[in-house]
Amino acid sequence: MIGYHIILLFAVFTANCSSPDASVYDEPHNGSETEANISMDTHLTINNLVQDIAEHPAFKGFGELLLPSDNNTRYYNTPISNIGALMPYHNAVHPEEEVAALNRLINDVNDNKSVFYSFYNEQQIKQDPRKSNTGLFFYRGDPDAPFAIVCPGGGFSYVGSLHEGLPLAWEISKKKLNAFVIRYRIGSEQWATEDLAQAIRFIFDNASTLKVDTKNYSLWGGSAGARMVGNIAYYGVNASVQGNYPEPATAVIAYTGQSLYSENFPPTFITVSANDPIANVRVMERRAENLKNAGVTVRYERYERAGHGFGLGTGTDAAGWLDKAVDFWKEQMKR
Repeated sequence: MIGYHIILLFAVFTANCSSPDASVYDEPHNGSETEANISMDTHLTINNLVQDIAEHPAFKGFGELLLPSDNNTRYYNTPISNIGALMPYHNAVHPEEEVAALNRLINDVNDNKSVFYSFYNEQQIKQDPRKSNTGLFFYRGDPDAPFAIVCPGGGFSYVGSLHEGLPLAWEISKKKLNAFVIRYRIGSEQWATEDLAQAIRFIFDNASTLKVDTKNYSLWGGSAGARMVGNIAYYGVNASVQGNYPEPATAVIAYTGQSLYSENFPPTFITVSANDPIANVRVMERRAENLKNAGVTVRYERYERAGHGFGLGTGTDAAGWLDKAVDFWKEQMKR
């Protein structure tokens, strides 16, 4: 299997980002005061606790996978209003956006729609129990419309789906396109990339059931998630799974120090902020130029004050970047 080099700039991060508030995990878990009042159709608010996400009846069987870590019980007493403390590599976290995206899933469950899919089977999970911590969250657009897979970041030490996955997928689905958010294995870029390839395979193999078009799919990633997307764009899906699966119609790559490029890259949308303390803007600009010089169609969007891990960019000068990325993706679609 291809080895991937992980670059986690911890020193830079430590110098520029604050640590999680100790109050997030310094008290024992005594149970949620609200859990007895939560039913299948109860919407979450920022006043709920992290535990209420994990144990919401609509998320039975996968609620824990919505949260950043493999074991989140130490965070259960944290109010959702402070959920950014669980995702220290991320910036511009707006709990109202996370709650709205979660409530969309709750609505879909109550409309008898499946919102979570395991892409490994029981035998595969038995062989590697870590694969039980994987899956796809599905935000439906129009039936048989193309699909995106959103790969949240987290330095391969956590998965920031709440900020950098679900809100993005929901916005994409509002544009009548289908969107999945991948929950991948923590701890290894190679594992995460293999999980992404397996997820692509699963969607292709179940496209008729999922009611998605496979011809014009896109991959989206931020930070560590962008490394996963870059690996698939460079090496191909078939380097990690058996089969003959095509490259995406578009790769959306946000704020990563990865510099892979080749003439075989799909059309690529790249974005970063100049004040990013982790992903150097010059590295990303050089990658964009290298891709262009190799003949790849590229759109590059630079912002100045959005920092690292800005998600939708709400409240920063990167607000609206997702609309530009979707427009770019649509331009690449084959009719």
